[in-house]
Amino acid sequence: MPRMIVSIDSVVIKEVDLTKERTTLGRRPYNDIVIDNLAVSGEHAVIHMTGDGVEIEDLGSTNGTYVNAKAIKRQELRSGDVIDVGKYKIRFLHEAGGGNFEKTMLFKPGMLPPPAAAPRPVAASMPPAAALHPAVIRVMTGAAAGREVTLQKVVTTIGKPGVAVAAITKRHQGHHVLAHVEGRDMPLINGTSIGDTPVPLKHGDLITLAGTDMLFEQA
Repeated sequence: MPRMIVSIDSVVIKEVDLTKERTTLGRRPYNDIVIDNLAVSGEHAVIHMTGDGVEIEDLGSTNGTYVNAKAIKRQELRSGDVIDVGKYKIRFLHEAGGGNFEKTMLFKPGMLPPPAAAPRPVAASMPPAAALHPAVIRVMTGAAAGREVTLQKVVTTIGKPGVAVAAITKRHQGHHVLAHVEGRDMPLINGTSIGDTPVPLKHGDLITLAGTDMLFEQA
């Protein structure tokens, strides 16, 4: 299935599968791919699924849409192409198999915390550092209080879509960084806003997002 992988400053913040004939990209919350940044127009571009492939079309955006560093109006995409929208890079992939991403952890009223999942066995090929640095997010307040999510994938997104969403990305050596994805409210780490730049996480950090407190723990 074709998909888009969105990143900023080399940190992946979201993945979107292209399942519709027309997928919109822009700053406004009604877009299919929302990039909440002033350099991105409200309705910036649209991705067309055609019988022959996938094409991207710029919708007269203020700052333009670039494919492999060249400004385009409408262009067919090939697997591996990199789309530049403001400071964001969006890699187009069309290959078999799913991505290495967690689904968004949503904070829904009345949601009961699921039982903690048993840790997965460490594959023999996994780098030793990844096995030595397991990390979890523990929800401390709100409707999902008590829920625990093990950060086993490369990217885990958290928050309330349309309100505030952030991404936790696992880098090499088992280190994690927190980045803002969308929404007016920036994530807080220990009461301080992270701004637009991804911030490294350390054991015991308190993350506040959309009024919910979460504790980052890493052995």
